[in-house]
Amino acid sequence: MNALERFAPLPLQESWDNAGLQLGLTETEVSGALLCLDVNEQIVDEAIRRGCNLIVSHHPLLFRGLKQISDLNDVQRTVMKTIENHIAVISMHTNMDNAQGGVNFKIAEKLGLQNVTFLAAKTVDGTEVGAGIVGEYATPVEAAAFIQQVKTAFHVACAQCNEQLQRPVRRVAICGGAGDFLLDEAVAAGADAFITGEMHYHQYFGYEQQIQICVIGHYQSEQFTTEIFQQIIRENCPDVKTLIAETNTNPIKYM
Repeated sequence: MNALERFAPLPLQESWDNAGLQLGLTETEVSGALLCLDVNEQIVDEAIRRGCNLIVSHHPLLFRGLKQISDLNDVQRTVMKTIENHIAVISMHTNMDNAQGGVNFKIAEKLGLQNVTFLAAKTVDGTEVGAGIVGEYATPVEAAAFIQQVKTAFHVACAQCNEQLQRPVRRVAICGGAGDFLLDEAVAAGADAFITGEMHYHQYFGYEQQIQICVIGHYQSEQFTTEIFQQIIRENCPDVKTLIAETNTNPIKYM
């Protein structure tokens, strides 16, 4: 937990968030860490099956306080199952989004972007952090090829895009998850394209031939966050077994 928080300090999280320790005893020896995007009953079952008593997730299990713990909904059932099986849960959410080398830097890495910097930068305790990133291709690519590269890198069958850009894409802005709040910042930064996980319908209007919007799904955009967790734990706690979850927790089905 300390290693994860050194990489992405909890003060970097947004005011509405609830990153950090969710459940469990901090003095328990770790038998293995299961790394995932979301925590649900299926993830807990996988942790049990694979011999892990720690779950490290991107999205918090507990966003708000619980007034009861019963079997009435998925969150409460998951809390009960983790406690019954002595499993701890740690979540690194918007603090990992905003950290240097965090979620958006991993997306940029998957696309081979260079000269990566924060899109909306700020300084916290003398360290530059921020929301979103912007990076560049060494060689510009045509818009159709850019969209195909994104789809291939993130294993998506289709992407939601606005009108295809009629110029090459070189400068790319990125915000994993729900990043539509950064669209105007991406335009102001001179980005040719903007990648995010989800965006409101009306925001697609008015940017024709200004910027190539490419929306790939919330889960899909953040799926490689587990690789960041694994690298941190391996470097700082090399004796801890780390396993990337096999369970796909994306609740959205494409039919």
